Amino acid sequence: MRKAATIRDVAARAGVSVSVVSRVLNGTGPVAPAKRVQVLDAIEALAFRPRAAARQLSQGHSDTIGLLLADLTNPFFARLADRVVAEARSRDLQILLMTTQEDPHLEGQALDTLLDRSVGGMIGTPTGHNVERWEKLSALDIPVVFVDRSIAELDQVDVVSIENIDSAATATRHLLDRGHTRIGIISGPLDTTTGVERVQGYEQALRERGVARDDRLVRPAPFRGDHGADVVAQMLALPEPPTGLVVANTAQVRVVLRMLSQARVEIPDDLSVVVFDDNPWTELIRPPLTAVRQPIDMLALHSVELVHARMRQKLPPAPRRVRVPAEFLERASTARR
Repeated sequence: MRKAATIRDVAARAGVSVSVVSRVLNGTGPVAPAKRVQVLDAIEALAFRPRAAARQLSQGHSDTIGLLLADLTNPFFARLADRVVAEARSRDLQILLMTTQEDPHLEGQALDTLLDRSVGGMIGTPTGHNVERWEKLSALDIPVVFVDRSIAELDQVDVVSIENIDSAATATRHLLDRGHTRIGIISGPLDTTTGVERVQGYEQALRERGVARDDRLVRPAPFRGDHGADVVAQMLALPEPPTGLVVANTAQVRVVLRMLSQARVEIPDDLSVVVFDDNPWTELIRPPLTAVRQPIDMLALHSVELVHARMRQKLPPAPRRVRVPAEFLERASTARR
């Protein structure tokens, strides 16, 4: 891997002295416009990060981990952040938390900020974009662990996730076992690994039972906003609406349940429902919801352990893939057809 550029590297490429580069960076002292341009061009070409470079020159180690999560209004990510912080503290590590709000532009800005803050490692839930910026972290020897989602093009990055395919297949089989053949699924966007894999699990279960897929019942929804309500309304308006529903998009569970309540759809008499993920309220509402409980504690534990081991160069370079099984909780929101 390419080492982080130093201030000396920038000076050599720009053909100026180290003091000139320092004046450009700090805004102190006069610098001729032409030389300033040369320095700025060299900084861009070398992907120079002053703080990261200073850390490398001093041969020290950063004990700060950048945590870049998708959306803290989603209870899953809020709980994940809490557990990652706890795991980091138990190892005397600090966490610098930022959120992308599922926006690739904000993700790009956050990655640049975390580079400037000299993080020693990164745990992130990628939007699926900004591949070059994520690659830059690896090029600077900053370990990266993707949690919950990954990016197919970055197969050298460690990944910690649940068994998405198996979990969605289990949820779908549960409904098939109760006589449902018209089963809908609301997934995350199909440009995310969680969205794709949970649909794959759903399709796998249908194939096992010889049930044909109906494209009108397979509906992705964004992670933010209320689009889940529109998706459910469209399904219910079909000539043959679903009798079973898997809400595999954790961010849309409350939206979907609110819409079903407003439409006076009785659960499970009119529609059997299985949801990802399990929250404290899912067993308190009536009826309590059958759910796929994601092992957030284990996701946090493995993510912090992996990035910490990478920061200390305790692991061989081959990427790790940690897939943690989820727990299926049968409650009263599903019934026999």
